[in-house]
Amino acid sequence: MKILNVTSVDTKQNLVESVATMGFFDGVHMGHRFLIEQVKNEARRLGLPSAVITFPIHPRKVLQQEYQPALLCGYDEKLHQLDTTGIDYCFSLPFTKELSQMTAEEFIVDVLSKRLGVTTLFVGHDHRFGHNREEGFEDYKRYGESVGMRVIQAKEYRYEEHSISSSKIRILLKEGKIVEANRLLSYNYTISGKIIEGFQVGRTIGFPTANIQAWEKYKVIPLLGVYAVKVHLADSRVYDGMLYIGKRPTLHEDLEISVEVNIFDFEGNLYNQGLTVEFIDFIRSDEKFDSMEKLTNQIQEDKMNVIRRLKNTSLI
Repeated sequence: MKILNVTSVDTKQNLVESVATMGFFDGVHMGHRFLIEQVKNEARRLGLPSAVITFPIHPRKVLQQEYQPALLCGYDEKLHQLDTTGIDYCFSLPFTKELSQMTAEEFIVDVLSKRLGVTTLFVGHDHRFGHNREEGFEDYKRYGESVGMRVIQAKEYRYEEHSISSSKIRILLKEGKIVEANRLLSYNYTISGKIIEGFQVGRTIGFPTANIQAWEKYKVIPLLGVYAVKVHLADSRVYDGMLYIGKRPTLHEDLEISVEVNIFDFEGNLYNQGLTVEFIDFIRSDEKFDSMEKLTNQIQEDKMNVIRRLKNTSLI
C-alpha cells in the first residue's frame, strides 16, 4: 500500500483515476474489510488502482478540542491494518474546520474528483458526509454524475445477523469479551507502548511486571482484570504473558489505571523500550483480596489458567 499525504503530494501525478472509499476506519474491522473488498473487486474489474481515504485525527477532535475519542487503534496501527487489506493506495487527508464546512457536493467535486482523481466512489451503507451531514446517497450520486464519477452504495456486512461497528467492538472490550471483539476485528486486539518504571511490588512476590504506557493517548483500555496475552518485544521476540489492568485495590487503590504484564520465561531490562501485547482472552475481573498471601495465591492460579488458555488458542 502506498500512502499519499494529500497536503504535500500532487496526487494527480501519481494516481490519475481510482476506485475509492472513505472513512475514519477505526479498528479496520470486518465491516471495513468487507467494504474495502468491494472497492478492490471493482477496481480489478475496471483495471484501476483501489484506494481508501482516511483522516489522521478523529474529525470530532478537530472540531471539539475537549473531545476525547475512544480509539481501537492509533494512526500508525490503522495504516498497518489498512495495508493488510491489500488496498493499493491510502490517501491521508487532514480533517480541518474548512473541510468540515464543505457541502457534500463541494467535497465530491473539489476534493474527490479534482484533487484526488476518484472516478468511482463506494459509500458505506450508513455513511453520510458533507456539512452537518445534511444529504444522502441519492444526492451524492447526483453530484458524482456531474463530474463523471460513479457513486455506488456499498453492501452491508452482517455477522451472525448483526451489524458490525467500531462502537460495538469498544463495548465488547469494555465488557472483557475479548474473543468476541477479536472475531469482529478479524485480528487480536493490541496495546503498544513504552515500558516505564513501576512500584516493583510484583518482583517481591515472584511475578515481576513491565508497566506499559500506551503510545496512543486515547486507546481503548479493556475491562479491569487479568488477561492471557502474547507479548511482542521490539526485537521481534514473542513470549506468552499475563496482563493485569487495574488499580491494585489490594495494595492501595491507585487513582490511575495500571497496565502491566508478567512475561513468562523472560529475564532482562525493558525500561524505556517498546512492546506490544496481543490480547487472547479474559481470565478474571480485578478484585481486592484480604491479604498479600491470598493475592499471591490467586496470581499463581491465574498464571496456570493463562498457560492453559494460551496452549489451547490454536484449538479455538
